[in-house]
Amino acid sequence: MAFGAGPLVATLPLLERTRYYARIHSDGVHVARDLTLAEIFQLGYYWETKILLTAVKLDVFSCLDGKAWTAREAADRLGVHEGTLALLLNALVAMRVLAASEGRYANTPVAQQHLVKTSPQYVGHLLVLHDAEWDNWGRLETAIRTGRSSVSRHVFETDPELGANVLSVLHRIGQQSGPGFAKRLDAEQARTMLDLGGGAGTNAIAFCQTYPGLTATVFDLPETLRITEGVVKEAELEGRIRLQPGDFNRDPLGGPYDLILMSDILHYQDFEMNASLVAKAFERLSPGGRLVIKDRFLDESGTAPAWTTAFAVHILVNTARGRCYKTSEALEWMRRAGFESAEELEATAVVQGRRAA
Repeated sequence: MAFGAGPLVATLPLLERTRYYARIHSDGVHVARDLTLAEIFQLGYYWETKILLTAVKLDVFSCLDGKAWTAREAADRLGVHEGTLALLLNALVAMRVLAASEGRYANTPVAQQHLVKTSPQYVGHLLVLHDAEWDNWGRLETAIRTGRSSVSRHVFETDPELGANVLSVLHRIGQQSGPGFAKRLDAEQARTMLDLGGGAGTNAIAFCQTYPGLTATVFDLPETLRITEGVVKEAELEGRIRLQPGDFNRDPLGGPYDLILMSDILHYQDFEMNASLVAKAFERLSPGGRLVIKDRFLDESGTAPAWTTAFAVHILVNTARGRCYKTSEALEWMRRAGFESAEELEATAVVQGRRAA
């Protein structure tokens, strides 16, 4: 499970940031830009980022849900200081997240859609995650100097409720891209699938809906599968999707399977852990079966895609052992495991290994 675009999009107006998130999460398109000196300075200012994150933490946008309040009225409802809240609200107006008229503040359409908790399109949990990682980013210089992260436990381990909320947001985003991904992989001949570290079961659901003859197993931690169970029931696929709790580095994977998918899980682990997991998956494939790895890969230069280079720094400061890998490294894991063929299906996004028939 992957998350967070970090500082690369922090200074874009919120509407543009929302479009950016939709593009990178839906079809892997990456935004390129030419920088002026003024924009370089703006990149160095984290002010707008923290203003937005603080407003989400305070739940300012839910307070303004369909209403136009004065700073005093909003402060009373939020239980905060009027004068300092007014400074925050004014900055949000300048950032085009809020609108103001005659001393009253209201949500813009994009804030109403994405930042009000009762909205079905709410993404605030993902922004709260960024705020929870704030202190880790403050230790980036130390990580660069020492070569290691100061993080020993991921925030999802220390705050399971936040992890569950973020998983729900990622599931909703993944629902947009999942069916297309399933069709591109052409799994018509597969009868059994393992979605390893499958989270809410987003991909397993998409594959089962695309291929009526397929049954799937979602393997993840027990606390994650409590969420997955409800999502699978909502999709009315509990008869075709089985949930298997466990630690995929330690526990048996079951099988054999015609198709194994690892989607956005390997950047949390070190190189040798991933090599071992790929080898473990190889052993659980049927003859002629496929392992597909979908992740945020770097190209051979390590300088592209642009978003992934920033994500690699995010992984450095927010995980104990993780990093972003090149597609060539993923192909190496497959060759070491014994796959008959290994290839890149989608540039810096999807690689596939096939076991001999």
